Amino acid sequence: MTVTLTRTPLTDALFGDLRTTRPATTPDAKPAADVYRDGEDLVARLDLPGIDPAEDVTVEIEGRKLVVHGERKDQRGEESEGRRVSEVRFGAFRRVVTLPKAVEADAVTASYDAGVLTVTVAGVFAGTTPRRIEVTTAA
Repeated sequence: MTVTLTRTPLTDALFGDLRTTRPATTPDAKPAADVYRDGEDLVARLDLPGIDPAEDVTVEIEGRKLVVHGERKDQRGEESEGRRVSEVRFGAFRRVVTLPKAVEADAVTASYDAGVLTVTVAGVFAGTTPRRIEVTTAA
């Protein structure tokens, strides 16, 4: 039995990704990230599997911004006849985290383990105390 799908906006939305054997490359894609406060430090963990951190990633401080950018290179070679779906994205990526205050570059450390880049900005929350704001309801 052969099933033929007529192209409609709905079938394109549901099955469009299955028609290509090459992953989409998106300029400046954003890798998944967890950003949280750890005492006085900010910690950003970015999912970057399959990269060489020494060659493919740059971590920078630009004023009050922590900028992580680089490129995931496609090293698979020629297409395999058996591949029908490929969801891994290749190409440039960029992630920007706004900091509560400017810091010097020596306050930032970065490490890479098991496909996760962890960037720590030491002391960026020093001297800040969260204040609770009362929420009122309308009568």
